[in-house]
Amino acid sequence: MLTRIKDALKWVPSYLARDLLLSLNGSRSQVKHVYFCICDHFEPYWNRAGDQVAKTRLNRWLNEWPMVADDNRDSFGNRLPYSFFYPEEEYNKDDIDALAKLCHAGYGEVEIHLHHHDDNPENLKHTLLDFKHRLHEVHGLLPVNERTGKISYAFIHGNWCLNNCRPDGCWCGVDDETSILLETGCYADLTFPSAPSPTQPRKVNSLYYVKPTPGQSAAHEIGDDLQVGGNEKGLLMVQGPLGFAWGRRKWGIVPRIENSGLMLSMPINKARFHDFMRAHVHVKGASEHVFVKLYAHGTQEDNLKMFFDDGGGRRLLSGMREYVESLGAQVHFVSARQMVNTILAIQRTDSSLNNNAPYSLKF
Repeated sequence: MLTRIKDALKWVPSYLARDLLLSLNGSRSQVKHVYFCICDHFEPYWNRAGDQVAKTRLNRWLNEWPMVADDNRDSFGNRLPYSFFYPEEEYNKDDIDALAKLCHAGYGEVEIHLHHHDDNPENLKHTLLDFKHRLHEVHGLLPVNERTGKISYAFIHGNWCLNNCRPDGCWCGVDDETSILLETGCYADLTFPSAPSPTQPRKVNSLYYVKPTPGQSAAHEIGDDLQVGGNEKGLLMVQGPLGFAWGRRKWGIVPRIENSGLMLSMPINKARFHDFMRAHVHVKGASEHVFVKLYAHGTQEDNLKMFFDDGGGRRLLSGMREYVESLGAQVHFVSARQMVNTILAIQRTDSSLNNNAPYSLKF
């Protein structure tokens, strides 16, 4: 039991140290722009669902998300382009065709999600290359990186087991996934946070680069933070907010964990907006730009209820805008790709940041 608790909370020391530093240096008071993104582990066939159940789940997003997005826009009148991380192992041509139509209409983008077990580097490379080419060539998704000429994609690892980081070795099998992701055109990993899972890395609330580590698992536990004017290299890690939710305590005493998850059991409210902002994920040297990346499992029935039946999607978007603007800042609704474009533009101190849409830049 003690080992399980230790694994689940190994991130706490670095979180507390970072939180204290932010409180002392006043960085949180400097916010001018907030970039808000939802990365969905979008699994229509979750829990071994049949075709009809999967299509019912998918159709709710196809039919209802456009209304939510159109009615709840950011400080500049832009709708949120939802980031659908679709699992390779659930590929269905008709389903992706339907989802691609939604995305081509401006309501989202598709990226890559993968669950695998006892895998090997060669098979993983083949799987990622095959899937990204299918998404691009068959469905018109995943653009080509103008600099490298490769089809580029963002990645979220199923079960949060990036680089074979789970203590029992399950749900991956490839220690150095970093190398393969870089080789196959991955522009960023957006897997974390994962707390209270033991897969949660020690490094929290950060934007950083991970270098390949052949023969070593869990390379993403450490890395070089992005900073303005820096030239760090590796696989870009974009983490979402993680911390203690002091305003939401169990039994009125023990703080719950804010882990960026959107689910029925974690209601959308002002206290959560405060916690998202308190994490203050940013590029070092540019604390006025804050990144809020949340995650969801939006096809699960409880979460469909939260997003649509209970109005959680509308409360999330409208509430986030209202909260950010109450701080005297502006919120940008962005996709995963747009968020990364903005992060890299800030790192490069690109002059395009003077306009209202830095995320229009292409890396």
